Amino acid sequence: MPQLPDDLDAVAVRTWCSLALEALGRERAEIDAINVYPVADGDTGTNLYLTVESAAAAVEAVFAAHETGATAPATADAVRAMAHGALIGARGNSGTILAQLLRGMAGVLADGGDAAHLRLALTSAADAARQAVAHPVEGTVLTVAAQAAEAARGEDPDLRAVVNAAYAGALAALARTPEQLAVLGRAGVVDAGGRGLVAVLGALVETVTGQAPARGPRTGPGRTPVPVDGGSVVGLPVGGTPVEGVPEGGFPAGGVPGDGVLLGEGPLDCPEDGGAGPAFEVIYLLEARDEQVARLRTRLDALGDSLVVVGGDGLWHVHVHVDDAGAAVEAGVEAGRPYRIRITHFATESGHDLRVQAEPAQRAVVVVVPGDGLAGLCTEAGATTVIARPGEPPASGELVDAIRRAHAREVVLLPNDAALRHTAAAAAEQARTEGVRVALVPTRAAVQGIAALAVHEPDRGFDEDVVAMTAAAGATRYAELAVAERQSWTMAGICQAGDILGLIDGDVAVIGADVPATARTVLDRMLAAGGELVTLVLGEDVPDSLADALEAHVREGHLAVDTVVYRGGHQRAPLLIGVE
Repeated sequence: MPQLPDDLDAVAVRTWCSLALEALGRERAEIDAINVYPVADGDTGTNLYLTVESAAAAVEAVFAAHETGATAPATADAVRAMAHGALIGARGNSGTILAQLLRGMAGVLADGGDAAHLRLALTSAADAARQAVAHPVEGTVLTVAAQAAEAARGEDPDLRAVVNAAYAGALAALARTPEQLAVLGRAGVVDAGGRGLVAVLGALVETVTGQAPARGPRTGPGRTPVPVDGGSVVGLPVGGTPVEGVPEGGFPAGGVPGDGVLLGEGPLDCPEDGGAGPAFEVIYLLEARDEQVARLRTRLDALGDSLVVVGGDGLWHVHVHVDDAGAAVEAGVEAGRPYRIRITHFATESGHDLRVQAEPAQRAVVVVVPGDGLAGLCTEAGATTVIARPGEPPASGELVDAIRRAHAREVVLLPNDAALRHTAAAAAEQARTEGVRVALVPTRAAVQGIAALAVHEPDRGFDEDVVAMTAAAGATRYAELAVAERQSWTMAGICQAGDILGLIDGDVAVIGADVPATARTVLDRMLAAGGELVTLVLGEDVPDSLADALEAHVREGHLAVDTVVYRGGHQRAPLLIGVE
């Protein structure tokens, strides 16, 4: 069991970011579903996930760049990276607010991570976020943040007591949001942004105490907030229409018409009636001096509403709803250097980036592969590839970029890794807001992706194609060989450093002394349940003779089973195995 931190040092900040990303990944769809104020465009969970993903990536970069492996980076470097990553990667209104909350905390935690500093950090965060919103409204994430800080303020000097109090205060405030905002009460939901903040604070509790808190008040449309015990949420609509034969999480969903600009989840400070407001959402990063930003706030506030400006030290994130998008961008040009400009037209729910592009293809496949060899194979088959290099899993932004490169109206996404399920789901959701119809087939290994790609037929109906690809992937058992790095307990017994591990469907099933013998044992166990085709993907340093020997072994014991061999190039595992 990992040692629990006595204060929020760099390692604890890293853990917090990782756990917060996992929590938002689990709850993303549910948070999207309760996003009703004031525009029910259902992307708050996705936007919060993408914001924290950017923060976590920035912290990981600090650790990767740290020169001395024996010690962790300085706490100040980690918290500042977290805040900066959130700022540049913020999505939507709630994501922008969360970025400011993290920035407010970082300014205090850079000087220390004990209980006293954390109490002050929570207060600083809540104040900074409220100041960033031009016209704050109670019953939103701002209220939840303020109550979390207030609850932690009176606690004794114990870090665990402070984080537990902050979480409890946030949870209680979240449950009261339907009483403060009439639109939430009518829908029977809590505030979506506040719900996301509770998830982030819950990850902080788990970081400090080692135990995840009980999941808090949950609502569905037309229902009153009630606490649940971690089960599914009754009454919450989930985007997309299931297709017969496609498992949960792997069904295609119709996209929202658009052409390449992200949609935000709606302002925190628009009128409660949710009536007609400004036509455009404008978001950009801005390099400018403080005095220029002060004038920009005044000008943008006169142009529209839902104004949120966060940041500092020369870099700002600007969010506003206006009728004249050009004037909002022009104001940014006068204040400094705006970039990463995103404009959304609310009336049509389509984005505009004014780029002239070729007519998109009807359908494409985007596939994540573990090495260059499979990337070439999948490219030859017509797919757009994303390489997951050892220790460097792709972020959702990379998957979204690949979907854009595919330039098709319909995209089938094959993540080929169970650990990428939340990342891939967030990427698919973001791409849908840009007008792409995306189906996420939940492949867990590269050999499942190969099987799915083999039956892909772009000329048949989209739903039919997705069902066929999902069925092919689901019928493929997968295995890989790995080298044990240390002594450890496994489902197959105790392994020692240097042992060869045979993992079948993600679990250690065989512990061997060398690759050939372990591979033979793994194949025998997999084929004992039947099979018609064995797929072998060899790593860069594995000789061809191993493939020849394994092919002969399969032929000796299973005459009716065919074997195909591919070169995977530089990949984590020396051998990948699939049995269909």
